[in-house]
Amino acid sequence: MKRARTVVLFAAVPVVITAAAYLLAPTDSADTPGQPSVSASQRALEEAKSRAEEEQAADDEAIAALPAGLSAPAKKELAQQLVASAENSTLDWRSAYGYIEDIGDGQGYTAGIIGFCTGTHDLLTLVERYTKAHPDNGLARYLPALREVDGTDSHEGLDPGFTKAWKAEAEVAAFRQAQDEERDRVYFDPAVRLAKLDGLGTLGQFVYYDAMVFHGPGTNATSFYGLRERAIHEADPPSEGGSEKAYLDIFLDIREQAMRTRHGDIDTSRVDTAQRRFLYDGKLDLDTPLTWQVYGETFKVP
Repeated sequence: MKRARTVVLFAAVPVVITAAAYLLAPTDSADTPGQPSVSASQRALEEAKSRAEEEQAADDEAIAALPAGLSAPAKKELAQQLVASAENSTLDWRSAYGYIEDIGDGQGYTAGIIGFCTGTHDLLTLVERYTKAHPDNGLARYLPALREVDGTDSHEGLDPGFTKAWKAEAEVAAFRQAQDEERDRVYFDPAVRLAKLDGLGTLGQFVYYDAMVFHGPGTNATSFYGLRERAIHEADPPSEGGSEKAYLDIFLDIREQAMRTRHGDIDTSRVDTAQRRFLYDGKLDLDTPLTWQVYGETFKVP
């Protein structure tokens, strides 16, 4: 990804921290009156885990009853084309497996089908997971350097051979599959799942997905979860009885603000003349034909 990311913190974390405090504290009841026992703390953890699993199961059941939306094969293919039009100026998203360059955005090398970056941890994670399954791959030797430059724009230890190694590995079917799987695991699946829980249709699911790709799955004000939190504060999503069009319009407003916060002169056409155009044209199901513009270039899917 081309954007900075922060780690998503889940609601269960405070429970774990509290329980850890109990486990590390003295157990003498005379010194610590009223302190829960280890067994009581363990029960609290187990109950929290059980509640989370029940909620997850309920969400899974609810999602399974919904239309496939962006997860349908044809729509998912369309989603990759839409993202590629903005990320790589092409509809042929599969041509980007071997793409790699430093685009000068402070995130080091940007590479692959979704813009994995050496400076934003996702490229490192991709190579680590790929190497675990395929230890003898051509990128494995760069793992120490990738760990060192993670979080920076540095190329130290990567030049001059890393870009050539990336392009060569992109010719390997297993590495292309690894890119697909990491894209789905980190970006596509979480975005689509959350959009469905928010009551959004296919276009809304894509709006979330593209925002996840561009802004990253972080919790700060300019990352995906921060954007969603602000949007829900300003308008009810359809799952809460709100208008889908009104909610998405506000989400896109907030997203554009976040884009300009990072780069004041940024081109926001991937929102203005693509997603917002689909919204205003009533393309809530992303039914084709579609025509849109990104960075002055027109794209069409019949």
